[in-house]
Amino acid sequence: MENKSRLKAIIDTAIDGIMTIDTRGNVETMNPAAAKIFGYEAEEVIGQNINILMPEPDSSRHDQYIVNYLRTGEAQIIGKGREVMGRKKNGTVFPFLLSISEVQLPDKLIFTGIVHDITELKKTEAALRESENKINSIIQAAVDGIITINKRGMMEMVNPSAARLFGYDAQELLGRSINMLMPEPDSSRHDGYIRHYEETGEKRIIGIGREVTGMRKDGSLFPFYLSISEVQLTDRKVYTGFVHDITKQKLDEERLRRYAAELERSNRELQDFAYVSSHDLQEPLRKIQAFGDRLLTKEYDNLSEQGKDYIDRMLNAASRMQNLINDLLGFSRVTAKSKPFVKVKLDDILSEVISDLEVTIEQTGAEIIRSSLPEIEAEPTQMRQLFQNLLSNAMKFRKPDESPIINIYAKSLQRRAHLTATPGDQVTEIYVEDNGIGFDEKYLDRIFNIFQRLEGQKYEGSGIGLAVCRKIAIRHGGDITASSQPGVGTRFIITLALTQPQE
Repeated sequence: MENKSRLKAIIDTAIDGIMTIDTRGNVETMNPAAAKIFGYEAEEVIGQNINILMPEPDSSRHDQYIVNYLRTGEAQIIGKGREVMGRKKNGTVFPFLLSISEVQLPDKLIFTGIVHDITELKKTEAALRESENKINSIIQAAVDGIITINKRGMMEMVNPSAARLFGYDAQELLGRSINMLMPEPDSSRHDGYIRHYEETGEKRIIGIGREVTGMRKDGSLFPFYLSISEVQLTDRKVYTGFVHDITKQKLDEERLRRYAAELERSNRELQDFAYVSSHDLQEPLRKIQAFGDRLLTKEYDNLSEQGKDYIDRMLNAASRMQNLINDLLGFSRVTAKSKPFVKVKLDDILSEVISDLEVTIEQTGAEIIRSSLPEIEAEPTQMRQLFQNLLSNAMKFRKPDESPIINIYAKSLQRRAHLTATPGDQVTEIYVEDNGIGFDEKYLDRIFNIFQRLEGQKYEGSGIGLAVCRKIAIRHGGDITASSQPGVGTRFIITLALTQPQE
């Protein structure tokens, strides 16, 4: 009696469902777990045919299955167990593992079924499959190459991008050594590198990444950036390599190097030209001016009116030529980058420029409104040149019936967000606003190009001043632009870095 009570207690508290049926398929016992799994009270099922717990077509076939087994002894599930589908009281169909055993009692034969609900397991498996499918889709569609190798260096997975980068079909690579994708001496050394890492744990590229050279199927070499991660699976370790082709980047870098070399050569030629201008060209120009002055002072009264006009026009042309040569020299000095950057108080520079332009300011009746300007790292001479050009332009291109009003102020801002500021990230914007004649903004790109003048010969000048301003701004980690309307005035915005990287 005690054993019977103990057995009943075990069955009633079991987590899995336990049921017994007779040879006609009627349910004789059903423990609480089984009742809960199928959504019934045990009393609702006991005495009923077991097929009420099955969806079609199993429900209709079950009785015949028992008949066939009793007649032939051929078991399809008894003593084996398998995954089947059940039907709850509310009609919901769900998966469970069913194992059935045959029990011969003294007076009859019964069948005992143990039911293990695997609904959550199936959901987990489905979620895992979905996750694996997503990961696989990402890997297969990735732009960069992805290759997985085992610790012997054999390729176990190669995505389409990797196969394409190396000029193979993926099937040509699977199961083969990764060193077939490397030129010498890397190809011969690779297996030794894996052994060295396995024995010592010393990393040369794993978890670090670096630029390496790959070899395509046709033998051609190409540069790529390789990063490798170590992955510990349940039973073994694999290495996954991410391959980013940098061929285009390298070509761009080479083009940039050639461009920089060409630019350097052009700068040297410009400096040479400036030297020629300052010596070889100025000497004959001085003679023209000297002999012109002599004619003007000694022979002027002996000349005809036409001759006097020729002398005046010649001396004016020589003067313009002298100014053009001086402007070219100033432009080339900006390119030469001869002087180092130092701490410069822009307020002091501006005060000096205003003092230098005192006569022009009085002649034009200009009013200069200024706010505090920051201290930056710069070349003082070029900052003076920048302000002098902009203020001179503002007074030159004034309205005939209105005195110039020039407003100068600054705004500081951060160009890029960094956890730690680096030279060139912090910049200031200097604004120089005037109420002059202005210009149509469709010409904005032209005004900063050398020799470009929008007003033709109406105003004196060579068209170099704003080109010099742009070169100065660029050299100081910034740029210059403008906004304007004809007859309204112009606002120049000059961006300058507060600090400069070491040259």
